[in-house]
Amino acid sequence: MPTYILLGHYTDQGIQKVKDTVKRLESVRALATKVGATIKEAYWTLGEYDVVAIVEAPDHAAMTALGLSIGALGNVRTETLPAFTAAEIGPILKRVG
Repeated sequence: MPTYILLGHYTDQGIQKVKDTVKRLESVRALATKVGATIKEAYWTLGEYDVVAIVEAPDHAAMTALGLSIGALGNVRTETLPAFTAAEIGPILKRVG
């Protein structure tokens, strides 16, 4: 199943309710399940992003649905990066001219 890195920035609403952030992760896990995805890991970070999650989703459409669903809650704005393991990048590199 494809892996994605989900990066998040708190919105004004999200930072005002920051003490609920761990509880909100459970809501995000439920949203992920609805679209067939799984939150493998979640981290609260310092620096440019406030939260980072490792997500497995069946395809880009499911991941997009998850990102939009998270955004609709109003606490976090997301950015999504497709990610590749060493085994997955190998065949891609063979296609490089």
